[in-house]
Amino acid sequence: QYYGLDKPIIIQYVAWLSRVVRFDFGTSFSSDARPVLEKIWDRSVPVLDRRLMVTFLINVISFVLIMIVAVPVGVLAAYRPHSWIDRITSVVVFVGFAAPKFWIALLLMMLFSVTLGWFPISGIKSLHYASLSETAQYLDRLRHLALPVFVSACGGIAGISRYLRASMLETLSSDFIVTARAKGLPESTVVFRHALRNALLPIITLLGLSVPGFVAGSVIFETIFGIPGMGQLSYQAIMMRDYPVIMGLLCITALLTMIGNLIADVCYAYSDPRIRMR
Repeated sequence: QYYGLDKPIIIQYVAWLSRVVRFDFGTSFSSDARPVLEKIWDRSVPVLDRRLMVTFLINVISFVLIMIVAVPVGVLAAYRPHSWIDRITSVVVFVGFAAPKFWIALLLMMLFSVTLGWFPISGIKSLHYASLSETAQYLDRLRHLALPVFVSACGGIAGISRYLRASMLETLSSDFIVTARAKGLPESTVVFRHALRNALLPIITLLGLSVPGFVAGSVIFETIFGIPGMGQLSYQAIMMRDYPVIMGLLCITALLTMIGNLIADVCYAYSDPRIRMR
Protein backbone atom coordinates (compact mmCIF):
# COMPACT_ATOMS: atom_id res chain seq x y z
CA GLN A 1 0.00 0.00 0.00
CA TYR A 2 2.85 2.42 0.79
CA TYR A 3 4.28 2.04 -2.72
CA GLY A 4 0.90 1.65 -4.40
CA LEU A 5 1.59 -1.90 -5.50
CA ASP A 6 -1.93 -2.98 -4.53
CA LYS A 7 -3.44 -0.80 -7.28
CA PRO A 8 -3.98 -1.76 -10.94
CA ILE A 9 -1.01 -1.56 -13.29
CA ILE A 10 -2.40 1.40 -15.23
CA ILE A 11 -2.87 3.44 -12.07
CA GLN A 12 0.62 2.52 -10.89
CA TYR A 13 2.07 3.59 -14.24
CA VAL A 14 0.20 6.92 -14.32
CA ALA A 15 1.28 7.67 -10.75
CA TRP A 16 4.89 6.77 -11.55
CA LEU A 17 4.88 8.84 -14.75
CA SER A 18 3.44 11.87 -12.96
CA ARG A 19 6.35 11.72 -10.51
CA VAL A 20 9.00 11.12 -13.17
CA VAL A 21 8.08 14.23 -15.19
CA ARG A 22 8.76 16.19 -11.99
CA PHE A 23 12.06 14.30 -11.49
CA ASP A 24 10.62 12.73 -8.36
CA PHE A 25 12.14 9.26 -8.39
CA GLY A 26 11.24 8.45 -4.82
CA THR A 27 13.45 7.76 -1.81
CA SER A 28 16.52 5.57 -1.74
CA PHE A 29 16.35 2.22 0.07
CA SER A 30 19.79 2.85 1.58
CA SER A 31 20.34 3.77 5.21
CA ASP A 32 20.46 7.52 4.52
CA ALA A 33 16.93 7.41 2.99
CA ARG A 34 17.67 10.43 0.82
CA PRO A 35 15.62 11.38 -2.26
CA VAL A 36 17.04 9.84 -5.41
CA LEU A 37 17.38 13.19 -7.17
CA GLU A 38 19.38 14.53 -4.24
CA LYS A 39 21.83 11.63 -4.55
CA ILE A 40 22.26 12.34 -8.26
CA TRP A 41 22.34 16.15 -8.01
CA ASP A 42 23.28 17.04 -4.44
CA ARG A 43 22.83 20.80 -3.98
CA SER A 44 24.81 20.76 -0.72
CA VAL A 45 28.12 20.24 -2.56
CA PRO A 46 29.82 22.34 -5.27
CA VAL A 47 28.52 21.87 -8.80
CA LEU A 48 31.69 20.17 -10.02
CA ASP A 49 31.43 17.60 -7.22
CA ARG A 50 27.87 16.50 -7.99
CA ARG A 51 27.61 12.99 -9.38
CA LEU A 52 25.84 13.90 -12.61
CA MET A 53 28.29 16.71 -13.33
CA VAL A 54 31.32 14.50 -12.60
CA THR A 55 30.18 11.87 -15.09
CA PHE A 56 29.17 14.54 -17.59
CA LEU A 57 32.58 16.24 -17.45
CA ILE A 58 34.49 12.98 -17.85
CA ASN A 59 32.42 11.97 -20.86
CA VAL A 60 32.64 15.41 -22.48
CA ILE A 61 36.43 15.46 -22.11
CA SER A 62 36.54 11.87 -23.40
CA PHE A 63 34.45 12.87 -26.41
CA VAL A 64 36.79 15.75 -27.22
CA LEU A 65 39.81 13.44 -26.88
CA ILE A 66 38.14 10.86 -29.13
CA MET A 67 37.56 13.40 -31.89
CA ILE A 68 41.06 14.90 -31.58
CA VAL A 69 42.72 11.47 -31.95
CA ALA A 70 40.25 9.40 -33.99
CA VAL A 71 39.62 11.87 -36.82
CA PRO A 72 43.28 12.34 -37.86
CA VAL A 73 43.95 8.61 -37.46
CA GLY A 74 40.91 7.65 -39.55
CA VAL A 75 41.68 10.19 -42.26
CA LEU A 76 45.35 9.20 -42.45
CA ALA A 77 44.53 5.49 -42.62
CA ALA A 78 41.98 6.08 -45.39
CA TYR A 79 44.24 8.40 -47.37
CA ARG A 80 47.04 5.82 -47.36
CA PRO A 81 45.15 2.49 -47.41
CA HIS A 82 47.18 -0.72 -46.96
CA SER A 83 50.30 1.30 -46.17
CA TRP A 84 52.44 0.71 -43.09
CA ILE A 85 50.62 3.56 -41.36
CA ASP A 86 47.27 1.90 -42.05
CA ARG A 87 48.55 -1.47 -40.82
CA ILE A 88 49.97 -0.05 -37.59
CA THR A 89 46.81 1.91 -36.80
CA SER A 90 44.70 -1.16 -37.58
CA VAL A 91 46.68 -3.27 -35.11
CA VAL A 92 46.49 -0.60 -32.40
CA VAL A 93 42.77 -0.10 -33.02
CA PHE A 94 41.96 -3.81 -32.83
CA VAL A 95 43.96 -4.10 -29.61
CA GLY A 96 41.93 -1.19 -28.25
CA PHE A 97 38.75 -2.97 -29.30
CA ALA A 98 39.73 -6.27 -27.74
CA ALA A 99 41.25 -5.10 -24.44
CA PRO A 100 38.68 -4.91 -21.61
CA LYS A 101 38.35 -1.49 -20.02
CA PHE A 102 38.82 -2.79 -16.49
CA TRP A 103 42.08 -4.47 -17.51
CA ILE A 104 43.36 -1.27 -19.14
CA ALA A 105 42.33 0.71 -16.06
CA LEU A 106 44.20 -1.62 -13.72
CA LEU A 107 47.33 -1.57 -15.90
CA LEU A 108 47.34 2.22 -16.08
CA MET A 109 46.74 2.47 -12.35
CA MET A 110 49.62 0.12 -11.62
CA LEU A 111 52.03 1.86 -14.02
CA PHE A 112 51.27 5.58 -13.68
CA SER A 113 49.89 5.73 -10.14
CA VAL A 114 51.65 3.01 -8.16
CA THR A 115 54.98 2.60 -9.98
CA LEU A 116 55.66 6.08 -11.40
CA GLY A 117 53.42 8.12 -9.10
CA TRP A 118 52.47 10.56 -11.86
CA PHE A 119 48.72 10.51 -11.27
CA PRO A 120 46.52 9.99 -8.19
CA ILE A 121 45.16 6.50 -7.74
CA SER A 122 41.54 7.45 -7.00
CA GLY A 123 39.07 10.26 -6.36
CA ILE A 124 38.50 13.56 -8.15
CA LYS A 125 40.55 15.88 -5.94
CA SER A 126 43.30 15.81 -3.32
CA LEU A 127 42.86 16.11 0.44
CA HIS A 128 44.52 19.54 0.42
CA TYR A 129 42.34 20.74 -2.48
CA ALA A 130 40.75 23.59 -0.48
CA SER A 131 44.13 25.15 0.32
CA LEU A 132 45.21 25.30 -3.34
CA SER A 133 44.96 28.32 -5.60
CA GLU A 134 42.30 28.39 -8.31
CA THR A 135 44.74 27.40 -11.03
CA ALA A 136 46.21 24.65 -8.87
CA GLN A 137 42.70 23.33 -8.16
CA TYR A 138 41.98 22.95 -11.89
CA LEU A 139 45.31 21.22 -12.41
CA ASP A 140 44.61 18.93 -9.47
CA ARG A 141 41.28 17.90 -10.97
CA LEU A 142 42.88 17.30 -14.36
CA ARG A 143 45.49 15.02 -12.77
CA HIS A 144 42.74 13.02 -11.08
CA LEU A 145 40.69 12.76 -14.28
CA ALA A 146 43.55 11.95 -16.68
CA LEU A 147 43.49 8.16 -16.31
CA PRO A 148 39.67 7.79 -16.15
CA VAL A 149 39.30 9.97 -19.25
CA PHE A 150 41.84 7.89 -21.17
CA VAL A 151 40.13 4.63 -20.17
CA SER A 152 36.78 6.07 -21.18
CA ALA A 153 38.10 7.27 -24.54
CA CYS A 154 40.23 4.32 -25.63
CA GLY A 155 37.29 2.25 -26.91
CA GLY A 156 35.72 5.24 -28.64
CA ILE A 157 38.99 6.14 -30.35
CA ALA A 158 39.25 2.62 -31.75
CA GLY A 159 35.65 2.53 -32.95
CA ILE A 160 35.36 6.03 -34.42
CA SER A 161 38.70 5.80 -36.25
CA ARG A 162 37.65 2.56 -37.97
CA TYR A 163 34.21 3.87 -38.89
CA LEU A 164 35.74 7.08 -40.22
CA ARG A 165 38.33 5.15 -42.23
CA ALA A 166 35.60 3.12 -43.94
CA SER A 167 33.50 6.22 -44.56
CA MET A 168 36.48 8.17 -45.93
CA LEU A 169 37.45 5.33 -48.29
CA GLU A 170 33.94 5.33 -49.72
CA THR A 171 33.86 9.13 -50.00
CA LEU A 172 37.29 9.43 -51.63
CA SER A 173 36.13 7.12 -54.42
CA SER A 174 33.03 9.22 -55.13
CA ASP A 175 32.51 11.07 -58.39
CA PHE A 176 32.49 14.53 -56.82
CA ILE A 177 35.95 13.91 -55.34
CA VAL A 178 37.24 12.86 -58.77
CA THR A 179 35.71 16.03 -60.21
CA ALA A 180 37.27 18.20 -57.50
CA ARG A 181 40.71 16.74 -58.23
CA ALA A 182 40.18 17.16 -61.98
CA LYS A 183 39.49 20.86 -61.43
CA GLY A 184 42.93 21.20 -59.88
CA LEU A 185 41.90 21.88 -56.29
CA PRO A 186 44.64 21.44 -53.68
CA GLU A 187 44.73 17.97 -52.18
CA SER A 188 44.24 19.35 -48.67
CA THR A 189 41.06 21.11 -49.81
CA VAL A 190 39.77 17.95 -51.46
CA VAL A 191 40.44 15.79 -48.40
CA PHE A 192 39.50 18.04 -45.51
CA ARG A 193 36.88 20.34 -47.00
CA HIS A 194 35.03 18.00 -49.34
CA ALA A 195 35.77 14.40 -48.36
CA LEU A 196 36.00 14.72 -44.58
CA ARG A 197 32.83 16.78 -44.26
CA ASN A 198 30.80 14.12 -46.07
CA ALA A 199 32.56 11.24 -44.32
CA LEU A 200 31.67 12.66 -40.90
CA LEU A 201 27.90 12.41 -41.51
CA PRO A 202 27.58 8.74 -40.42
CA ILE A 203 29.89 9.43 -37.48
CA ILE A 204 27.59 12.19 -36.22
CA THR A 205 24.68 9.75 -36.06
CA LEU A 206 26.87 7.12 -34.40
CA LEU A 207 27.99 9.56 -31.70
CA GLY A 208 24.38 10.42 -30.88
CA LEU A 209 23.66 6.74 -30.30
CA SER A 210 26.80 6.32 -28.16
CA VAL A 211 25.47 8.20 -25.13
CA PRO A 212 24.21 5.03 -23.35
CA GLY A 213 27.60 3.44 -23.96
CA PHE A 214 29.37 6.37 -22.32
CA VAL A 215 27.16 6.10 -19.24
CA ALA A 216 27.49 2.31 -19.09
CA GLY A 217 31.26 2.56 -19.42
CA SER A 218 31.30 4.99 -16.51
CA VAL A 219 30.29 2.14 -14.21
CA ILE A 220 33.60 0.39 -14.83
CA PHE A 221 36.16 3.15 -14.53
CA GLU A 222 34.31 5.11 -11.82
CA THR A 223 34.18 2.00 -9.65
CA ILE A 224 37.85 1.15 -10.23
CA PHE A 225 39.15 4.70 -9.76
CA GLY A 226 36.77 5.52 -6.90
CA ILE A 227 35.14 8.44 -8.71
CA PRO A 228 31.86 9.62 -7.12
CA GLY A 229 29.82 9.80 -10.32
CA MET A 230 26.69 8.23 -11.77
CA GLY A 231 28.56 5.07 -12.70
CA GLN A 232 29.70 4.42 -9.15
CA LEU A 233 26.22 5.22 -7.86
CA SER A 234 24.76 2.74 -10.37
CA TYR A 235 27.09 -0.01 -9.19
CA GLN A 236 26.30 0.66 -5.53
CA ALA A 237 22.56 0.74 -6.21
CA ILE A 238 22.67 -2.56 -8.11
CA MET A 239 24.70 -4.26 -5.38
CA MET A 240 22.29 -2.99 -2.69
CA ARG A 241 19.17 -3.60 -4.82
CA ASP A 242 18.25 0.04 -4.41
CA TYR A 243 15.51 0.00 -7.05
CA PRO A 244 14.43 3.68 -6.81
CA VAL A 245 18.00 4.81 -7.49
CA ILE A 246 18.33 2.34 -10.37
CA MET A 247 15.10 3.57 -11.95
CA GLY A 248 16.14 7.19 -11.48
CA LEU A 249 19.51 6.60 -13.12
CA LEU A 250 17.87 4.77 -16.03
CA CYS A 251 15.46 7.66 -16.56
CA ILE A 252 18.29 10.19 -16.48
CA THR A 253 20.26 8.06 -18.96
CA ALA A 254 17.24 7.83 -21.26
CA LEU A 255 16.83 11.61 -21.13
CA LEU A 256 20.51 12.14 -21.93
CA THR A 257 20.18 9.70 -24.85
CA MET A 258 17.27 11.68 -26.27
CA ILE A 259 19.22 14.93 -25.91
CA GLY A 260 22.26 13.34 -27.56
CA ASN A 261 20.19 12.15 -30.52
CA LEU A 262 18.59 15.59 -30.84
CA ILE A 263 22.00 17.27 -30.90
CA ALA A 264 23.19 14.69 -33.47
CA ASP A 265 20.19 15.44 -35.71
CA VAL A 266 20.84 19.18 -35.49
CA CYS A 267 24.52 18.70 -36.31
CA TYR A 268 23.60 16.35 -39.16
CA ALA A 269 21.24 18.94 -40.65
CA TYR A 270 23.90 21.63 -40.27
CA SER A 271 26.54 19.48 -41.97
CA ASP A 272 24.31 18.25 -44.81
CA PRO A 273 22.27 21.03 -46.48
CA ARG A 274 20.21 18.42 -48.36
CA ILE A 275 18.25 17.43 -45.27
CA ARG A 276 17.77 20.83 -43.66
CA MET A 277 14.17 21.52 -42.79
CA ARG A 278 12.71 24.59 -44.47
